[in-house]
Amino acid sequence: MAVDLIPLVDEGLGNNSYLVDLGDGRALAVDVSRDLRAVRAATRRRGLRVAFAAETHLHSDFLSGAVQLAATDGARVLASAAGERDFAHSSLRDGDEADLGGLRLRAMATPGHTHEHLSYLLLDGDVPVGVFTGGSLLVGAAARSDLVAPEETQSLARAQYASLRRLTRLADDVEVWPTHGAGSFCTAPAGLDRTSTIGREKATNPLLAVADEAAFVEAVTSGPGSYPPYFLWLPEQNRLGPPLLDAPPASAGLSASQTQRLLDDGAWVLDVRPVASFAAGHISGSVSIPLRPVFASWLGWLIPPGTRLIIVREPAQDVGEILWQAAKIGYDTIIGELAGGVGAWQAAGGRLAALPLADPAASSGRLVLDVRQRAEYAAGHVPGAVNVELGEFATVAADLPAREMLVMCGHGERAMSAASLLARAGHRDVTVLAGGPQDLAHSLVTA
Repeated sequence: MAVDLIPLVDEGLGNNSYLVDLGDGRALAVDVSRDLRAVRAATRRRGLRVAFAAETHLHSDFLSGAVQLAATDGARVLASAAGERDFAHSSLRDGDEADLGGLRLRAMATPGHTHEHLSYLLLDGDVPVGVFTGGSLLVGAAARSDLVAPEETQSLARAQYASLRRLTRLADDVEVWPTHGAGSFCTAPAGLDRTSTIGREKATNPLLAVADEAAFVEAVTSGPGSYPPYFLWLPEQNRLGPPLLDAPPASAGLSASQTQRLLDDGAWVLDVRPVASFAAGHISGSVSIPLRPVFASWLGWLIPPGTRLIIVREPAQDVGEILWQAAKIGYDTIIGELAGGVGAWQAAGGRLAALPLADPAASSGRLVLDVRQRAEYAAGHVPGAVNVELGEFATVAADLPAREMLVMCGHGERAMSAASLLARAGHRDVTVLAGGPQDLAHSLVTA
């Protein structure tokens, strides 16, 4: 049977969720986030109602939308009994099945990414069609095992080894539908393919070609890279059940005077405008996180949870996109936006600060801070540049030496975020590189 599968890709988080059209006006949803806009659009187009919402594991990178679908659509939530979720759901153990009406979903215990991880084998009669592998078998990889607790990383990696071998005993033509894909901090290699087959993974996935369990554990635990701190608390929020949203998130307009009072009371300005706009002028103390697909990840990485936030944006930027990305990771503390933006702030007598963008030739004599991920830095960097990942700036900005700094990344967005945190911490002579490492290296060679 050809399953009517609708992949829904979150490019910012690097994840896939899925809808399966069950053929009778109902749908199965798998690993959908609290931001249900794509789900709603797909079900409206097809005239579907979500009848089942399956969860492969307690997610670290987003709040689940399953509880919301249960409340609004009457969906039956399917999840691992071992997850001990604190809301109404059908608790499944290894081998348990859910009858979808013509199709069946069979739970397969596949621990490794998390303890309670389930994969779901979709069957047409007794014929396996595909398997939702969540954070177990990925396209060309397997999800990391170090997100639960440091002391459990090795044992989870060994469990992941066994889980992948179990999955590869399925027939070669069974399709593989993972949740984590390219760009996910849960670890997945770069590439355009987001789904695969068991046979293709057996032939091409390097983790399935390792010699033994010890080699596998070494491979999956060797430097998977840093991840945002909200990964540590979202699993528990997902276990308890994310707060329901009675309406789409909304933002009230704030006057300049209201904004100032809130800032005096501890609120932060979150400036989502492009790099050049922020560089030219912004409210002092603002944190720059330009609005783009990865906005949610950097919001959760750089802003302490619970911080009351005031948005500054450009008129063409979609406030709904800002609010939904924030809600997706549990940041429900955006209390409003500055009505009229920085123009209104200036008109009310407010002063603006600036963070200059520098030509690569202007780097001489400055401490060059490369804020890219360590793997990016290791792959190639400007001689003498010091690597401090952007994710570390929230805690180390105040401790960096008080000297002239040039901050750089790949294109400028991360560098401006770092520079804004440095300025917020009191650093005064900070410049952002207009460009990336190739531009700076060229200027140093030709100088």
